[in-house]
Amino acid sequence: MARPRQFDEDRVISAAMETFWRQGYEGTSTRDLCESTGLGPSSLYNSFGGKRQLYLRALERYYETATTEQVELLAGPGTGQERLRALMVHAIDADVPPGEDGGADGPRGCFAISAAIEAAALDPDVRKVVRRTFDRVEDAIHTIVVEGQAAGEFRTGIDARTLARQVLSSYYGLRVLGRVHEERDLLFATALATLDSLRAR
Repeated sequence: MARPRQFDEDRVISAAMETFWRQGYEGTSTRDLCESTGLGPSSLYNSFGGKRQLYLRALERYYETATTEQVELLAGPGTGQERLRALMVHAIDADVPPGEDGGADGPRGCFAISAAIEAAALDPDVRKVVRRTFDRVEDAIHTIVVEGQAAGEFRTGIDARTLARQVLSSYYGLRVLGRVHEERDLLFATALATLDSLRAR
């Protein structure tokens, strides 16, 4: 009879996600994962199949948690401008907390972006998970743009999907800038300029 697992799988995956998120895939060793999860190398391998498989599980956990949180913000109350602004502000607050520099290791930014830059080009499975994350946020933004165009809030001379991708690009651009800029005012100004470009004239 197989022995039952003697650990909380959700806790382990969350701990691995935090480690990969902070250090990147290449920067994270099996030893780092063992230290953050509390598992030994053999348990880590037997339970998850190795570092790459655990990385994919960590990306899935990010999709289930952080990406879901982003989509919930976009589905919240308020006008389209208000909901898109809430997403931008949430990103800035996460990446550059007021009066702080993001901690000793610097701001984490967006885990999905880090994965896209570091690993997606070389690993189709990573690319698939990251693409699903980007597509989910884009679809939520697209819904807002369609509603805003119908309500006369957003300009209508450009296809809603194109506008949604413009906002998505600006949003993820903010996440990258937030990793190197500590000037919140600069990031807020960038976000507001993007939102202003959507307004019906």
